[in-house]
Amino acid sequence: MSELGIIFTLCGAALAAILPGIGSGKGVGWVGQTAAGVLAEDPSKFSKLLILQILPGTQGVYGFLCAILLLNSSGIMGGSPEITTFQGLMYLAAALPIAFVGLFTALDQAKTAVAGVGVVAKDPSQSGKSVTSSALVETYAVLSLLVSILMILNVK
Repeated sequence: MSELGIIFTLCGAALAAILPGIGSGKGVGWVGQTAAGVLAEDPSKFSKLLILQILPGTQGVYGFLCAILLLNSSGIMGGSPEITTFQGLMYLAAALPIAFVGLFTALDQAKTAVAGVGVVAKDPSQSGKSVTSSALVETYAVLSLLVSILMILNVK
């Protein structure tokens, strides 16, 4: 067992949770602020706008999932970690795809959703197109989630 291995693993889990969490928090906030102006004029658009606001929040969930998986796979969550320095570095590397892609896709998805709020404000019948445009950004967050999971599960 190496203290450095545990430290690197914990750093990976922290990055996986913190960076996408920051992006999601900021993103959900931006969309919510924009949607509030529309809702002040027409509260009936709430459900259409809520979907747009939720979308940038998923990256934070993905990062949290990876952090928990990493802590569980490494044995830290079970209380008996046996992690070499090399394994710790591998866990840290495994966290990087979701950490960074999650951060940036949440922010970019929020920008797309904010534009969608403007579309829904003018023509609520176009909300599906706005959601679809915003959801396309999600594809890259999902791909980075899968890469991080595959890497975590293959640390030996």
